[in-house]
Amino acid sequence: SRDWLAALEAAGVPCGPINDMKTVFEDSQVRHRGLQVDIPHPAGVDVPTVASPMRFSETPVEYDRPPPLLGQHTREVLTAVLGKTDAELDALAARGVI
Repeated sequence: SRDWLAALEAAGVPCGPINDMKTVFEDSQVRHRGLQVDIPHPAGVDVPTVASPMRFSETPVEYDRPPPLLGQHTREVLTAVLGKTDAELDALAARGVI
């Protein structure tokens, strides 16, 4: 990743790394600005998410719903987009595909 960034920057290509959530939350600027927000999820866990970097004195950002858990909407999406049946989804789940 560093090699690609260096090569692209040397060529004048605007770029930046694509970070996973762990790397994002370890970033000193993210920690300094308090950009990690842990939102309670109905499943009983707190889901870490990145806060808005913008701060408005009269209209603060409200975090009223958590991001989905990994796989939380898989069945709904595969049914709505691909028309998969419950039986097909069960078979995919049994094979570890979803």
